[in-house]
Amino acid sequence: MNRLIIIFIILLSCVFIQGTLVFAKYNNESVSYSDTSFSSWKEDLAISHGIPEPAIHIALNTYFSLMDEGLLKNDSIVSIIDFSKPSTEKRLFILDLKNQKILKKTFVAHGMLSGVNIAESFSNKRHSNKSSLGLYVTGETYQGKHGYSLRLDGQSTEWNDNARKRAIVIHGAKYVSESFIEKNGRIGRSFGCPAIPVEESEEIINLIKDGSSLFIYHPTLIPISQSDLEKLP
Repeated sequence: MNRLIIIFIILLSCVFIQGTLVFAKYNNESVSYSDTSFSSWKEDLAISHGIPEPAIHIALNTYFSLMDEGLLKNDSIVSIIDFSKPSTEKRLFILDLKNQKILKKTFVAHGMLSGVNIAESFSNKRHSNKSSLGLYVTGETYQGKHGYSLRLDGQSTEWNDNARKRAIVIHGAKYVSESFIEKNGRIGRSFGCPAIPVEESEEIINLIKDGSSLFIYHPTLIPISQSDLEKLP
């Protein structure tokens, strides 16, 4: 194994999950990571839907690692938020791994102090009003000041493990809409929560609640070259 790949794997294990990430072919009765059609689908996610390849690789590898550890109850769903895109683009993707489909693609807000239209700064600190990157497992739903909402548990030490303390949750918000973009040139911003369109919030929350994997990506999190990316499984 190339030395750069070894360094990359070690870095991921430190940043994303406490323990060792397994970058091996993983198979269960429903999902085959080594299957040819699955590989083709991953390529289509990047080419047709514009999800960055590093985000896809990391999201799927961390998903299989969480599966190995028995941490996922809702084990057919992986969600990716791509904060490399501006807020005017749909950058939340909900993937059905078992059926190789994109179930949802929609707008999602970043924290008000992370940036204006483009998120550029991130924090794990309370009261920072910034988004937190990294790997999450979805938790339970509740009714709060924003209505039907979903708690998140950050799995990434130093990047997002204060999510519960910061009340970083998924909820609907009126400022996440095409009409807001038309008036303001961007969607609105949150206090750090990945807020979503009100009219889609119940459907999205019900799809991903109770133990599914969510990965929030930005290229500053794990820089990786294209040549190194091509060597990953």
